[in-house]
Amino acid sequence: MSVTSSAPAARTALVTGGSRGIGAAIALRLAQDGADVAITYVANEDAAQEVVRKIEATGRRGLALRADSADPADAAGVVERTVAGLGGRLDILVNNAGIGLLGPLEYFPVADVGQLLAVNVQGVFLTTQAAATKLARGGRIVTIGSCMAQRVPGPGGTLYATSKAALIGLTKALARELGERGITANIVHPGPIDTDMNPADGPYAAGQSAMTALGRFGAADEVASMVAFLSSDEAAYVTGAEFSVDGGHAA
Repeated sequence: MSVTSSAPAARTALVTGGSRGIGAAIALRLAQDGADVAITYVANEDAAQEVVRKIEATGRRGLALRADSADPADAAGVVERTVAGLGGRLDILVNNAGIGLLGPLEYFPVADVGQLLAVNVQGVFLTTQAAATKLARGGRIVTIGSCMAQRVPGPGGTLYATSKAALIGLTKALARELGERGITANIVHPGPIDTDMNPADGPYAAGQSAMTALGRFGAADEVASMVAFLSSDEAAYVTGAEFSVDGGHAA
């Protein structure tokens, strides 16, 4: 009698805002670690498909989904679309999609306040809420916060810092609510990271570098490494925690 063994099914991950920068680096790293990965994008389909091509080059499956995190239906629905498109399961959720608006507190239009909170807080909550119905035991939720949730070094960041600080409370509450199911929830706070939105050679880069203990910008891959660890089996006893990948910005 012969016994046929089959390899365990690949894990499936959803990375919101995964078409560029930190999100793209996270998506590719998870694929390199053996996961099939869906990413969301708002407008740049070409960039999203390029990330999918890189994912597929690792031998994993990739999926690009257009979704606006400010739209409640999109934010929640992207989970079902991921499960349907990548084999009926979800193991990892990375809440990366977000926008940044800086400016004097007294001049923020109500529309800007609503838009930023819709993406950075409501969208994260709704996507996570939907994911909680799909994640099996051992699932992982990693949310991308910001160094400005821990230290605001100057004026102009009140609204943005408010939105990212809200995610700390969400993460701690998720750890308590989902812990009995073996699902972990953690938050990663990037500092100044070299991306197309905030390049290390940009006009404000020198000041940002000076705020860190290491005196430099970080790389998107450095954030992705932390997310990959928190998404792994090695981090099974890590939950409700904050991790700074900020070069000492909060030190």
